[in-house]
Formats: sequence, structure tokens, C-alpha cells
Amino acid sequence: MQILRQLYRQLTSGEASQVKPLGGSGSNRRYFRLTGEQGASMIGVIGTSAAENRAFCYLSEHFAAKGLPVPKVLIHSEDFLCYLQQDLGDEVLFDALAGGRVSSIWSEAEVDLLRRTMRLLPEFQFRGAEGLDFSQCYPQPAFDRRMIGFDQNYFKYCFLKTSGLEFDEIRLDEDFRRMADVLLQDEGATTFMYRDFQARNVMISGGEPWFIDFQGGRRGPVYYDIASFVYQARSGYDHALREMLIDTWLEAARPYADYDAEAFRSRLRHFVLFRTLQVLGAYGFRGRWERKPHFLQSIPMAIANLRELLGTPFTEYPYLCQVLQQLCELPEYAPQPAAGAADQKGLEVLVTSFSFRRGAPQDESGNGGGYVFDCRGMDNPGRYEPYKNLTGLDQEVIDFLEGRGEIQPFLARATELAASHVRNYIGRGFTHLMLSFGCTGGQHRSVYSAQHLAEELHRQFPDIRIRLRHRELGIEKVL
Repeated sequence: MQILRQLYRQLTSGEASQVKPLGGSGSNRRYFRLTGEQGASMIGVIGTSAAENRAFCYLSEHFAAKGLPVPKVLIHSEDFLCYLQQDLGDEVLFDALAGGRVSSIWSEAEVDLLRRTMRLLPEFQFRGAEGLDFSQCYPQPAFDRRMIGFDQNYFKYCFLKTSGLEFDEIRLDEDFRRMADVLLQDEGATTFMYRDFQARNVMISGGEPWFIDFQGGRRGPVYYDIASFVYQARSGYDHALREMLIDTWLEAARPYADYDAEAFRSRLRHFVLFRTLQVLGAYGFRGRWERKPHFLQSIPMAIANLRELLGTPFTEYPYLCQVLQQLCELPEYAPQPAAGAADQKGLEVLVTSFSFRRGAPQDESGNGGGYVFDCRGMDNPGRYEPYKNLTGLDQEVIDFLEGRGEIQPFLARATELAASHVRNYIGRGFTHLMLSFGCTGGQHRSVYSAQHLAEELHRQFPDIRIRLRHRELGIEKVL
């Protein structure tokens, strides 16, 4: 971090009084917020690839010169391993959409943010490509057969082989080759392909979308970015919203290219399938190998996307579709009942963690009632630097909370009360019970508590349906 302090001093002639680590991503890049005594705030980046950083710096300068909303690179080290960029704040589009993602009801404000983001995408793809030196892109200038093969093998080796399914690699490779032929029908495209265009790579600053993490961009077809964004596994967009976003893109792209909507959607499906395979490869590597919870939790959502996609077969890839269908039918990926679709012959218990800043959750059953437990009386891990970017699902936070000795008696009393009510409700034929845990940010104490109670109730009452929702983390599952 010393080099970031030196860059800050060189740029401002002042000292960075605070250097705060920020949450990481799927890459090895590390991010920090540097703040000086005069209040000047910047984002510091430390990467392991000078070539990747060079690409980001070049693309940032190029896009900014065209008036596109990207963070400006303010200064970089001589070796390009570190740089400082404009600070856009903390609001990520993915987080701004948490309400719709959890409830499946998208507000007008959320839909407006999504549509504004989609309208900006063609500006990068078409106008952003004008005058762009693609030789500066990393790791290579264009989307080609080699890069397609890399992503197909990423899926095969990091996900498919770890599933335990038996498959014929020769027949699979034949379909992979046919897929590459289809994807490369636009090989001469001169548009910019962002490659990792998704809601986590869009910041909301001043109420407007700003684009980040485009360092892997290159020359390539426009379909890939639309597939990446609209079918992002964790976003939870329904069919109607997806169609609206595609229509929004087509309208915004009209000044540059007038596509036939039906033909466009037919071609887009192939890129959705390819992107889904690439994402599963990433989830397999980051989740199964590196054991990162976020990626493990995302796998069922990507499988659900895949299952929906295979509803209309790809006649071009018969053996691949056969293997993917078998993958979707594995017991660990069996479809979960829809949220709220409780078995009316039994009891459903909804256990939620939440932030008091956003208010307590509302009862969805129409019956009212339930319990809200306040976790703020216990020491908050979020006040300590090592835990700020972790959650109550991470072992370090679990060890912290359990080591304080406060949370065990708290949860013992909450569990006793909840279990008593469950037994009473089962006996009386009731169908809904709501139990909620709140803390300041909805990230540490409430998450640990809700997780613990849901698992304990599931152990004590295996025949009832337990829905667990971590509202602020955008996680929901049925135990």
C-alpha cells in the first residue's frame, strides 16, 4: 500500500490520512479508498498484471475523451501495477436493485436505472469503438476462436468434470466447434465488446450509471454484452423485464445499426448459452476450488437460467444439450419451490436478516404478526477493519461473534421462543410464521442469527418449510 500513498502524495502534495480496503471481486486486483486531510478521496488499485492495468488505463482515457461515464485514471506507477482513479462512491447497481431482486417486484426507480444503463451500452459498443486502438486490449485485441475455446474449456474442466457426470469429450468437442462457428458469424464486427458487463460493474454516482471494470474488453459482437447483463445469474430478472431491456437496447442502438428484432433475439440465444457456460466455469473455479461463498451460492441461479434456456432446444448442439440437461437434473440442482408457494397443508416459517436503516420486513402472508429481534445490543464486527467486507456467513465473523460470548445466550432464548411458537402453530394448523433479525447494516450480527435460527428450526422440525432470506445480501433459499 506504500506505493499508493506515494502516488497520492505525488498527485496532491498531501498525505493520505486514511487507506481503507474495499471489497474484492472475482479477480486478484485489490481496491482501496485513500482519503486525505483536505478530504480528497480516490480509489487505489493494486493489480498483479501490468498489461491488464495498461488496458484499463488506455480504455478509461479513450472513453472519457468521448464523454462516456467512466472513472478517470488520475496517476499510475511506472510499472503500471498500481494506479489511482476517480472515486465514484459506494453504490453499485446490483445493490441498488436489491429490493426487486428479493421481492421479484421491480419498482419504477429500479426499472428506470436498468433502462438508463442499457441505453448507455450501445454508446460504448459503437461510439466507444470509434478510433479505439484494439491492440491495446488485454489479453488480446479480439473475440476469436481461441478465446471461445478457453471459455468452453473453463466450463468443461472447472465445472462439468467436477459434477461427476460421465460424458464423451469427443462428441462434446464437436458441438463446441459448431458453437464457435455460430458465435463467429460476426467475426468482422468492429464494435467494442465489454465482456464482463453486469450489474456489479456499474456504479451509481450522482444518480447516474457509471461503467467500471472494462479492462477485459476487446473487439467483438454486441450480443455478448447483452447476454452478460440481461441473463446475469444472480440478478433475478424475470422474462418480461429481460424482454424490456433487450427492446431498450435495440432502440438505443438504432442510430448505429437497425436490427430485425426477431432475428436479433434468435442470434442472442447462442451468446446467452455460451456466456452461461463461461459463468459456470467461473463459479466452479472461484466457488468449488477457491471456496468463495458468493460464487457457490450463485451456482443454482445459473443452473436455473440454463434450465430455462434449454426449454427451447439448440438443434445445432444436440450432444451438448443432452449433457446440459443431465446436469440440470442432478439432485443438488433440483428446482426449489417458488418463494411464497407454501404447502397449504403445512407450516412455512420465514426467517429474515435485515438492516434497521431500511426498515423491518413486512409480513407477506396477510396474517400480520411475527417476531423482530434486535441484534444491535451485541458488539458489531462491522466496526472493526478486518470484518467490514465480510458477512455473518464468513467463518472469521462467526468466530468473532461466538468468541464474545454474547450471541449464544441471545439465540438460545430466541430459539426457545421460536420453537415454542412453531409447535403451537403446527398443532393449530397455522400456515405462516415470520421471524426477523435486524442489526445496523444487515450484514453481520443479523445474518449470523437468522442463519443459526433457520438451521436449528430445520433440525428440530424437518417436515416444515423454512425459508431463509438475507435481505441486504440478496440471498434467499429454502432449507
